[in-house]
Amino acid sequence: MRKNVLRLVSTVPGILMAINGIGWLVQPEEAAKGLGMPFLDGIGRSTQIGDFGSFFLGITILVFVGAFRCQGHWLYSAALFLGGAAVIRVFAALVHGAGMATEFIVAEIVMTIWLVVCAYLMDKIDTSSV
Repeated sequence: MRKNVLRLVSTVPGILMAINGIGWLVQPEEAAKGLGMPFLDGIGRSTQIGDFGSFFLGITILVFVGAFRCQGHWLYSAALFLGGAAVIRVFAALVHGAGMATEFIVAEIVMTIWLVVCAYLMDKIDTSSV
């Protein structure tokens, strides 16, 4: 029972990432607006949709595989990308004059911690019966 609850709890960041990722596929202009950026044209648009869609959907896949298999290393991988995004956002603000995206940074840090805790707990559970 505890294992199934942990699986369910660990999917929460994945669900949030899936919503964003699907948004980049079906309504990319709205997805860009939701992240505070203009919707680009030409190759910039291709890069914007491709990179952001891949980022969000890649994290989604890592989280769902980790939850399904009850294997923490998948969640650690997803946390690496989310935590990395937070760090690079701070770097962009401090070094390159970008606006400090506090609400996004906080969300990324919270989801990173969430995934790391879930991964840690998964690694403590005997997964031989999975």
